[in-house]
Amino acid sequence: MTLADTPAKPSSGGRRSVPVELAPDEGPEGRRQVSPGETLRLGTRRSRLAMAQSGMVARWLEEAHPGLMVQLVPIVTEGDRRPGSLAGLGGKGLFTQELEAGLAEGSLDLAVHSLKDLPSTLPDELDIAAYPERADPRDALVSHLATTLEELPAGATVLTGALRRRSQILNLRADLEVRPLRGNVETRLNKWQASGAAGVVLATAGLARLGIDNYPIHPLSTSSLLPAPGQGTLAVQTQRGSRAEELCRALDHLPTRQCSEAERSLVLAMGGDCALPLAAWARTDGDRLRLSALVADPNGQRLVRAEALGTEPLHVAARCAETLLEQGAESILAAVRGVK
Repeated sequence: MTLADTPAKPSSGGRRSVPVELAPDEGPEGRRQVSPGETLRLGTRRSRLAMAQSGMVARWLEEAHPGLMVQLVPIVTEGDRRPGSLAGLGGKGLFTQELEAGLAEGSLDLAVHSLKDLPSTLPDELDIAAYPERADPRDALVSHLATTLEELPAGATVLTGALRRRSQILNLRADLEVRPLRGNVETRLNKWQASGAAGVVLATAGLARLGIDNYPIHPLSTSSLLPAPGQGTLAVQTQRGSRAEELCRALDHLPTRQCSEAERSLVLAMGGDCALPLAAWARTDGDRLRLSALVADPNGQRLVRAEALGTEPLHVAARCAETLLEQGAESILAAVRGVK
């Protein structure tokens, strides 16, 4: 791996799963034949977390295909440059536009995204070549005062940058004050320490991948805070039919792909906006897939839940969406869109 900046040492989270069936040009463990010096250009955001995640993927690719070199190409996205609420700025696609443009024009061979930042619809010429195995999807409360949301003192202040988290926190604890927060992981932790707030809520996977363990980190039960669609999952994006797509397939983890497809299909069915207060968590349950989801208004006063079980990700998502809509999810989301 070659890089412009050295990424932080990653912690655990997400390893590849090598396909069982081998193509004619594959060697043991699904390794593709690679010409000496063959190089892939991997586009990544410049944040420390993005660089750490991309560095993980680069190493996995080089391990899967001996002789392959992966070069990290750091890029500043529109979302990195603009302050303010993601919902007000147009959603999380602001973090992926420049990377997708590089893939489409051929200046990049692949890009690594946090799946929860990737819009539910992709340009026709691009595809997700691999979903490496998912890391811990849960949210975490960082606090010296409590290990759960229920334990926080009455009237305490909690910081978070997501409507999904805000709505669920207030539904659980209407007495809490939830304040907005933006920035990378380190910035959010620093703002929390300077604010005097009781805690800040962040993704467990991001903290682990950065190796951050010197704070009081308390993963939260999914029954208290249902994760965002795609949380804890990486998406390796390439041009369809490209050499990069062929090589990246070695990192694909089938259960993670199935769960990701269910969650992303649900997002699309609910309007396709990953900045809405929509939560979804799919996981395997024996030989089937279980999808839990909810929609809530930003103040937590209305919240509807759904759950579906089945074998086909798209069918499971469709049933879950139908249940949410039957309970009035569309009116909640329409009200949120009206104030964005």
